Amino acid sequence: MSAAKTKVLICDDDPLLLELMEFRLQAKGYDVVKAVDGAEALSRVGGERPDIVVLDAMMPKSDGFEVLARIKNDPDLSAIPVVMLTARKGEKDIVSALEKGADDYLVKPFIPEELLARLARLVSRRQGRRG
Repeated sequence: MSAAKTKVLICDDDPLLLELMEFRLQAKGYDVVKAVDGAEALSRVGGERPDIVVLDAMMPKSDGFEVLARIKNDPDLSAIPVVMLTARKGEKDIVSALEKGADDYLVKPFIPEELLARLARLVSRRQGRRG
């Protein structure tokens, strides 16, 4: 599967993590868009129409669970796969994210190659639905 032209929106308030993820994703050929808070994430999802979203739970302005719910409740955006990537590892948090429509859930600290593999799987599944 080629990541060429696949647009990923990464939403996290940690600038170092954003930089690391941007570097790893661009090295795999992804087009990367970044957001540092929930409000920017919602704006970018609507404006950029990414192929997939990586979303932190704990962000300023709107938390990741609220952003996830707004994406999944919007008929124009709901098909975009969302991967939660967060330090919140409680059963309640994981179940809540999945019930709100998260397509995957990874707990920080995470293995970057695992994230890349999960993104590739979700993107190829979505592209398979299109084509």
